[in-house]
Amino acid sequence: MKQLLIYLFAVCLFSNCSNDKQTTNLIFDTDMAPDYDDVGALAVLHALADSGEVKILATVSSNKCETTVPCIDVINTYFGRPDIPVGCVKGDAPNLTTWHREARWTDELPKRYPHKAQSASESEDALKVYRRILSLQPDTSVTIVTVGFFSNLKNLLQSQPDEYSKLSGVDLVKKKVKLLVSMAGRMPQGKEFNVEKDSTASVVVFEEWPTPIILSGWDIGNEILTGKRLASSDIQGSPIIDAFSMCLPQDNPEGRMSWDQTAVLVAVRGAAPYFKLEKGIMKAFPDGSNTWTADPKGLHSRLIFQMPIPQLTNIIEDLMLHKPQNKQN
Repeated sequence: MKQLLIYLFAVCLFSNCSNDKQTTNLIFDTDMAPDYDDVGALAVLHALADSGEVKILATVSSNKCETTVPCIDVINTYFGRPDIPVGCVKGDAPNLTTWHREARWTDELPKRYPHKAQSASESEDALKVYRRILSLQPDTSVTIVTVGFFSNLKNLLQSQPDEYSKLSGVDLVKKKVKLLVSMAGRMPQGKEFNVEKDSTASVVVFEEWPTPIILSGWDIGNEILTGKRLASSDIQGSPIIDAFSMCLPQDNPEGRMSWDQTAVLVAVRGAAPYFKLEKGIMKAFPDGSNTWTADPKGLHSRLIFQMPIPQLTNIIEDLMLHKPQNKQN
């Protein structure tokens, strides 16, 4: 009897420990329009929210293209979270639409699916969204994942005290943010789209951001092709399925590179067991190029593959295929 009680206590203790992982509080920053891996990334994020792994605090656009916010709103609404705060960068920032010319998913999704936001220009300033949301969170509790340009983060760093917080932008980030995860950089050097398109912002962020940064570089997502199962799926009434069904035939029927999905996965679940981390220093330059220097004392880290790519591909694609549970978070 005594041995049985000890056994039951051990099982209970293990169960409590295994369920003790805290929910990630996360702000999602995207350039939602030029490429549709952003659609896949936001689908992954909502799937993880349905499993209780993440609470989505806000979804903001770093791209001034008018369809960005409506498309974000479409996806949030589809997954049963229409009240997630949405904002868009204001001022000097990129304004880029999709390069797809046949079926333009950025135009079609807002036509086909419910949403409240009518345009990016009419949406709330993403800087105000950032400062308001961050001011309300416990200290060092927020993860930011950016899968687009660094325009919003530059604005945040350079912001002044306001009605939401008496702290400067740098101090607010230092107080409230524990981690920034970014799809950014060509490793060990070169030019990558997100860094290049607002190079001024990229230089500021990589010089001044005060918390650790994890980088999912171009080389990571480039090796992971997803979307083939979505394009052939019989799921009806899904903006995620529609986007991939429209775009894959124009790109590669075997799949699209998964740059943004990897950043979201790591932001919520951590690097292991998918990747190893190499510490170092990412430096961005005004011409849009970047360099990576390995350094065990560096504040930045980059992802290096650990899990076999086919296995990782299936995990990401399974999350992208997730059907909404219509929960409010």
